[in-house]
Amino acid sequence: MKSDKVLDATGLACPMPIVKTKKALDGLAAGQVLEIHATDKGAKSDLTAWSNAGGHQLLEAREDNGVFKFWIKKS
Repeated sequence: MKSDKVLDATGLACPMPIVKTKKALDGLAAGQVLEIHATDKGAKSDLTAWSNAGGHQLLEAREDNGVFKFWIKKS
C-alpha cells in the first residue's frame, strides 16, 4: 500500500506509538496516508480506537514477522 510518510515506532511501549502517530499525522495534509510500524502488542487495538475517535480512516492493519503495520488516512 502506498503511503506518504512512514513512522517507525518499533521498540516503543504504550502510549508512545500513539503519541508519535499523532505528531506524524499533524504534519500531513488531509487525505495523506501514514504508515506506522510498531512492535507493541497493544498497538492494534490502541491505533484502531484512536483512529476512529479522531475521525481518521484505518485503511489496513497487518502483522509481518512480529511487526504490526498500519496505514491511516488523515481526515
